[in-house]
Amino acid sequence: MPYVVDFKNVSTVGLESSPVAEALAGLRANEARYYSNKYDHVFTVIPASEAPEVIDRVSRILKEERDIVIGSRALEATGFEVDGLRMDYVFYESGLSINVMYSIEAGGKRAVGFKLSEGMEVPEELASRFKFARQKSKLAGVIRGSFFVIKGEY
Repeated sequence: MPYVVDFKNVSTVGLESSPVAEALAGLRANEARYYSNKYDHVFTVIPASEAPEVIDRVSRILKEERDIVIGSRALEATGFEVDGLRMDYVFYESGLSINVMYSIEAGGKRAVGFKLSEGMEVPEELASRFKFARQKSKLAGVIRGSFFVIKGEY
């Protein structure tokens, strides 16, 4: 069932099994606020079990680009288009959020972003490969993030 993420009244709906559910909910709300403010887009997520195509696309890009396999269970996902960009998000039980920004036009921006919820450790599969910058958020506390540019065609 789709869940419209409310960034004014942050809720852990769908994320309850995460050990950092409150922080992950804040991170998800932070993303919802960004898309609302920048694109007037309503950020809606669905259970991972209902979004196999999004999970598969994100997993394929991670595997083919950097030989990364995420060990945590996916809880929620969303996929949408805004301003010529195909956006995919997956929120994991560990507190990790991964987004894939893929310009529909050839030659546009294409990247994978990682965000870590406050209170979680850097996942083993990412720890030796990426440095994470810190960003403060009223909704999510301290978010640590990193990214890489996608080189292949998907």
